[in-house]
Amino acid sequence: MNNKCVLLNAKKMNFDGKLDFSILSSDLTVYDDTTPQQLLERIQNANIIITKEMEVSGEMIRQFPDSVKLICEAGTGYNNIDLDAAKKKKITVCNIPSYSSKRVAHTAIMMILNLSSTIQTQMKMLGNGNHDNFTHNLQVPHVEVNGKTLGVVGAGHIGKNVIKIAQALDMDIMVYTRTPREDHDGIHYVSFDTLLKNSDYISLHCPLTSSTKHMINKDTLSLMKPTAFIINTSRGALIDEKALVEALKNHTIAGAGLDVQEEEPPKEDSPLYQLDNVILTPHIGWKGLETRQRLVSILANNIKAYLEGSPINVVSK
Repeated sequence: MNNKCVLLNAKKMNFDGKLDFSILSSDLTVYDDTTPQQLLERIQNANIIITKEMEVSGEMIRQFPDSVKLICEAGTGYNNIDLDAAKKKKITVCNIPSYSSKRVAHTAIMMILNLSSTIQTQMKMLGNGNHDNFTHNLQVPHVEVNGKTLGVVGAGHIGKNVIKIAQALDMDIMVYTRTPREDHDGIHYVSFDTLLKNSDYISLHCPLTSSTKHMINKDTLSLMKPTAFIINTSRGALIDEKALVEALKNHTIAGAGLDVQEEEPPKEDSPLYQLDNVILTPHIGWKGLETRQRLVSILANNIKAYLEGSPINVVSK
């Protein structure tokens, strides 16, 4: 089987130039970025396409040359690819599960610990030359996380890692999943409403689907404690950002830690950049060097398995 491979937006993964893509294929063409207008020209005669969070619409796929047999999404989420169109075109689509589970979990816990000590405000004060936290006693809220309740939405690989670390911090755990489960090991499985009403921190770890889009909205935010924080390291559109901004401004909730946003990057005039009760990071959960190196290794395994006739991590079944 031919293995002509095209990586369409390498810079998304290799922004620091430290990754080696040569293990992916002996016949590899690498582009830093690709516009929709450039895509079709660049994949002519290609057998394997690699993308990272790049929209591959049904309209695009229907125009793909017949040579294309495999699309590798270089990440866990694959809502950017029209799977139905790929199946109709008899193109296999695979993803990279679990490559960043621990690093994303660490990012969620980092958000929780920073919000508990209002670190974002402390850093802004220092940046503005304000040393009052040193000279006039602590001027910002600072609380323990032990004994607080963490609500985890989704208990896949990342959610489980978050739970493991949170339990080590002596936090109480509530979990909401699509499939009801029995309580075990100090983990309490509850309804979504119960989790919203009783959690001090809520961390989102579920995929973006038609049923989960804007699951955090004006109504669900109103159920949260005014002292509670929302953490999102999953997909930005799980949260209705307009409703969240309103809730943050009105102090309906205490704050938010957002490693993902509904639009990435947020627009220059986004209020999220300015709000004191928000920690905003540029989707760093998967961007650790070791995490990205692991991603490339799994990509290579996906391609190798497909070429050997036994594809793995297939999402287009």
